[in-house]
Amino acid sequence: MDQRQLTKKAIELLKELISTRSFSSEEDKTATAIEKWFASHDIPHKREKNNVYAFNQHFDAQKPTLLLNSHHDTVQPNTAYTKDPFEAQVEDGKLYGLGSNDAGGCLVSLIASFTHFYSAENLNHNIILVASAEEESSGPNGLNSMLPLLPKIDVAIVGEPTLMNLAIAEKGLVVFDAVIKGTPSHAAHPNEDNAIYNSIAVLDWFKKYNFDRVSDVLGKVKLTVTQVNAGNQHNVVPAQVDLVIDVRVNDKYSNREIAEILQKEAPCELTPRSLHLNSSAIDKNHALVQSGIALGRSTYGSPTLSDQAALSCQSLKLGPGDSTRSHSADEFIYVREIEEGIDLYIKILSSFLLTDNA
Repeated sequence: MDQRQLTKKAIELLKELISTRSFSSEEDKTATAIEKWFASHDIPHKREKNNVYAFNQHFDAQKPTLLLNSHHDTVQPNTAYTKDPFEAQVEDGKLYGLGSNDAGGCLVSLIASFTHFYSAENLNHNIILVASAEEESSGPNGLNSMLPLLPKIDVAIVGEPTLMNLAIAEKGLVVFDAVIKGTPSHAAHPNEDNAIYNSIAVLDWFKKYNFDRVSDVLGKVKLTVTQVNAGNQHNVVPAQVDLVIDVRVNDKYSNREIAEILQKEAPCELTPRSLHLNSSAIDKNHALVQSGIALGRSTYGSPTLSDQAALSCQSLKLGPGDSTRSHSADEFIYVREIEEGIDLYIKILSSFLLTDNA
């Protein structure tokens, strides 16, 4: 099958995925649709829960391995939709539908590219394609659960909408629960230890706090208070104020370092929810990145999280579509973005896989 036919079939697969509900942990039907693609192209594949994966035909355990990954789960549609989120509609070159941009366009483009290279001989890397589940929820049965079942991964492309530019680094994430304590009392009586008033200085501390190390690619660590909760009656001074702190971590810190620093310095109790969503990066001089640069693609650092956080190898975030459309009402991807995405994936991979990069 030539590239034009592959592209046409990939767009049809995306329309099927859009029309099939696949909220995180409920991706069984889209997993089946992806399995049908592999079966129709005579590509042996496996399924683990709702993750579907395949190896290139001439897989050689002596060679390093490239992972191609994107996800087929979606978030819930928001209430501002004016179109049916589960109806794939093409209008003015835009393919509308939930998950079209995040990350269905990336996924079908990677599947088509994997299919293009499936039977190629004399590649310098093996290729594994994983269409993964539970990315949107960072759930336990997504790409993270697949890694123990796979051979060692040496480098990866994670398909997320980047306008086919090269996200050579991605910020990690630590979410903290904070507690500011005070003395509970009746609102009618004097109280010099009101937890809500105590929170003013704490919030100001978080607002002004800066981490010293700045990344050339990802910039500063970004700390944001995103939730405040206190009290349940107008006449009762609460015992505590609860905060949620969202920290986007650059590649100059590990998540554990961030937790240790804040727990030592912050003027309140802090508990991290998890430390496993670390930042990711790939050397700008890596042959995979250089293949993209040679085609005129620019490099940048991504502030948003993806399944790169599950990987310990060098990884590149790259895909058709625009991240600013993700999770928006009337989500869409341009059909031409998928066409160009498949073409660029194949060109980048041809340069990387067919030269002496092993």
